[in-house]
Amino acid sequence: MGKVDGDTQCTLRHFRQILLWPLQLMPLREDSQIQNHWEILEQDVPDNPWREVDDEFTDDPSGFQPRHYSEFVTFLPHVQRFLYGEGKARGANPAESPIRVFRRNDIARVRCTYPDPAMAAREFDIAHVDLYFFYDLDLVVLTVELHGSDVPLACAQETMFRLGRAYPIYWEANGDGGHCLKRTEWLRADGTVLATSDYEGQARFLAHVSQYRAPTLAAHWDFLLRPMVQHHSNDKGLLRYRQLEYHRMPVMGYLACEDDPRQLHRSDFVRLALVTPPGEAGTMPFSVDDFEARYCYDRFWGGPPDKPPGARYMNCGEAFMLVGSGRQAYFYTPGGGLLEQFRHQYFLLFLIPHLHKAALLMMADRLGYALKRMQIDQPDSVKRFKREIRQMREIFLRFTHRYWFHHVSDQIQAKDLYRMSKGFLGTEELYDEVRERIEDMAEYLESDSLRRQANTVVRLTVVTAFGLIGTTVTGYFGMNILGLDQLGTPARILYFSLVLIAVTWLTFYTVMKSKGLSDFLDLLSDERENVRQKVGAFFKVWRRKKPPA
Repeated sequence: MGKVDGDTQCTLRHFRQILLWPLQLMPLREDSQIQNHWEILEQDVPDNPWREVDDEFTDDPSGFQPRHYSEFVTFLPHVQRFLYGEGKARGANPAESPIRVFRRNDIARVRCTYPDPAMAAREFDIAHVDLYFFYDLDLVVLTVELHGSDVPLACAQETMFRLGRAYPIYWEANGDGGHCLKRTEWLRADGTVLATSDYEGQARFLAHVSQYRAPTLAAHWDFLLRPMVQHHSNDKGLLRYRQLEYHRMPVMGYLACEDDPRQLHRSDFVRLALVTPPGEAGTMPFSVDDFEARYCYDRFWGGPPDKPPGARYMNCGEAFMLVGSGRQAYFYTPGGGLLEQFRHQYFLLFLIPHLHKAALLMMADRLGYALKRMQIDQPDSVKRFKREIRQMREIFLRFTHRYWFHHVSDQIQAKDLYRMSKGFLGTEELYDEVRERIEDMAEYLESDSLRRQANTVVRLTVVTAFGLIGTTVTGYFGMNILGLDQLGTPARILYFSLVLIAVTWLTFYTVMKSKGLSDFLDLLSDERENVRQKVGAFFKVWRRKKPPA
């Protein structure tokens, strides 16, 4: 447990946590590449609690605040167009942002009951429960933002470690879900319980994995996402999702300490940065020799004891933490200061690399699924596979030009924090891997098409070569070998039909034997082969192949 000034427990004047969880959306229509999944949530039906959020970046200058301006100028122009769209321009229509946000307002608080009996249950206020949709990406990102005041550091650590668990990965001896809260409850503003977790329901989780080969969500997370339903389930619903990443949701934490945060022990910072349970100050959860160099961004941290402590940024890819003093107005001012930057600029800096990772994992999953469905001995299956790979190539191209950014800001701090996130998540390597997979499959399809075209050309060449014999003979004798002038029209039609059938059969038969005839022509043109071998090759063309044993 973090300690300040001997035995005094560290308390947070303000604690805020944001959970993000990317999910893959299943196609609504098989015949369309672009699926506008959010259109289902636009329907005003009784079982749909989601409503679209109006853009905060209003066209009315009186409603555009300095906070909005500061957030906007943080990013480079191409990222601004992605995040906020394009406003009114001379001679052009306004363009919307490809991001659509839906929010549910029925959940006001969350009650967390911890496995440790000595730690009292605690309620946190819910600021937002949002779904982020992205145009032309079959993805949705669930975000849950909660906050509280006068929170013990140990309670904050325990909450960040246990709350964002979609399902348990094991069970304790007493039946509680491993690494999960003992109980999580979504509450209305009047205290009514809307949904409760069921981590202890071991039989349900085991049965689901046994039947579907996919984990199921805990009851309170399943409730939160409704009317979206799990793809691997018998639940009825058009909007279906499946898991992309680990069961532990990426998390952001804002901790405004009541006292000087520089007095926290190094072990406390390690636990916060890597999101581990609380522990005794001075006792490291595990050995991290390069912690400050690798996980901390200390440009504005430290300083003399008589000066303000500044702010410490910590990032491990799956977690982003901002620690400072709640007594400093620049760090903690309700509705302003670094708190608002954390909720907006830093949230977007954390969201973008996770969007990249989820989109690339989604495309890799679809590539594997397309390959799994292909049956090489079924022409229709091969055609479908080719069509899906071409579509994936188009989707990847559109993703690259619309969503993929190597740099999002030229501000030093935002630039460094974004680089840390994408470095830990490995998005650059994942991007190269997916691109290579798509290009390998596309190259294979192109080479296969060229091979088929070459085979067709060879067969047509063989038919032409052997048809040249008949063409030359009939050309020499002329077209009137048989005198048909005395015959009537029915007889002429009969002769024409018989010749047409014979020539058509001969042409198709030559095509059937074109591979063997092609080999014979190759051998015939080889001056090193003797006449006997050439004659033997000719008769080999007409020999029936024995079926394999």
